Amino acid sequence: GHWQHALCLFAEMPLQELGPDVISYSVAVSACEKGARWQQALGLVAVMPLRKIFPNVICYTAAMCACETCGQWQHALRLFASMPTQKVCPDVIIWKAAVSACEQGGKWHWAVHLFEEIPLSIGQFRMTLP
Repeated sequence: GHWQHALCLFAEMPLQELGPDVISYSVAVSACEKGARWQQALGLVAVMPLRKIFPNVICYTAAMCACETCGQWQHALRLFASMPTQKVCPDVIIWKAAVSACEQGGKWHWAVHLFEEIPLSIGQFRMTLP
């Protein structure tokens, strides 16, 4: 499919002497989401800071949605909780992705907890996991 082609193009960037940036990483993580490749999506997000490329809310949302699609709600929540360490402030879309991941995993108590924590002002974010 198209997602596979996008990942191949991303992998070939260094061969073409093109340095990936946050946009190309976002596209690659989104391709992983489309292909239900949650582990690869998480790997891409994890390697970004090591390459001095910092994930944005688009990368996080795509990776969380990949986890949600594959029933990996725990990984989605860990990623969500890690956002402040990367200085990324979640928007309404990513809050929805976090709630949806819990819902898909049958973790209604977590979904309700997250829903109740959605700040009135999205700029105030401190997610705590038990």
